[in-house]
Amino acid sequence: MTEQEAADGERPGTARSGGRAGEDAAGRADGHVHGRSHSHSHTHSHVHTHSHAPSPDADRRWLRAALLLITAFMAVEVVIGFVARSLALISDAAHMLTDAVSIVLALVAMRLAARPARGGYTYGLKRAEILSAQANGVTLLVLSLWLGYESIARLVSPPDVTGAAVLVTALAGVLVNLVATWCISKANRSSLNVEGAYQHILTDLFGFIATAISGAVVLTTGFTRADALASLVVVVLMLRAGTGLVRESARIFMEAAPAGIDPAALGDRLVRTDGVVEVHDLHVWQITSGQPALSAHVLVVPGGDCHAVRRDLQSLLRRDYGISHATLQVDHLGERHGDGELLRIGRGPCDGPDGDSYGAEDARAAADLADEDTHGPVHRPGRRERT
Repeated sequence: MTEQEAADGERPGTARSGGRAGEDAAGRADGHVHGRSHSHSHTHSHVHTHSHAPSPDADRRWLRAALLLITAFMAVEVVIGFVARSLALISDAAHMLTDAVSIVLALVAMRLAARPARGGYTYGLKRAEILSAQANGVTLLVLSLWLGYESIARLVSPPDVTGAAVLVTALAGVLVNLVATWCISKANRSSLNVEGAYQHILTDLFGFIATAISGAVVLTTGFTRADALASLVVVVLMLRAGTGLVRESARIFMEAAPAGIDPAALGDRLVRTDGVVEVHDLHVWQITSGQPALSAHVLVVPGGDCHAVRRDLQSLLRRDYGISHATLQVDHLGERHGDGELLRIGRGPCDGPDGDSYGAEDARAAADLADEDTHGPVHRPGRRERT
């Protein structure tokens, strides 16, 4: 043996580091992490990439096209709004400014979310998109309050409004916003980030339609309060869109279950899987829009196949709930806990695959011994107990 070979044999991570490194590598390849406090505890963590059509690059192209249209028209509208003394046009221009900002935020957030996970950000910066959506929602709410105040003031004391200029500019705005709305509708609207920008543009489109109607009314009848009434229509639309964005983004930040998924019903469904006697510490949340995740502690019958149960549960979650990122800790009922207590005591009416008996009383005792700090309901066949 040469001196170089001897040095390689002692260096960690080389081929001569022995069976332990090989076993560790094999364990990582198998995807199973065995807990220290259980004799047969399995924690399975699966990370999946999620692809949507169109691609992120295509999304960015559509958003940039909409941004170019909006900023160009906004500059023209501000000038005409002040010349015509139309609050409806000025409010539309202000809303278009928030449209432009929302698209810029969306583009920045998409760039941040695409960065790989590293350091302390174990999910990457995916929730930057939710921050963007929430910022868009808050902006809509704040702007709606200001425009609402100005609209009411103009209802009380209406200024002279040039109806022809308002009508022509609003009709042009309808056309521009139709094109911009179409551009953003081609992007991936399952993303709350993109949906936030889309709601901005769609609200602006409706606002321009209302403004065009008010311009026609002022031009034909001289009823100048129609301009302020059109602004109030825009305010209502902005409040509606802003409230929805803030509510949905807040649900994700508070790690609420995705819309349409009832965690209690999901736990009851999981515990009906063959071989499962209990599910607790069940958590369902969203990493970002369109990326739900789940974790749970599962107890299976003594002698049962933990791996088969885990595969069945993950298949069920993926097929019926669209949850492909699931971390399941699977233990046998009857194993020793970290404090030396058994995860099954007593006798029950049901026979397990290894000839032992287990039942509801065993499962309840197991839950008490397995985890005194269980969060949420404890699911067992035929019943659910809240802790």
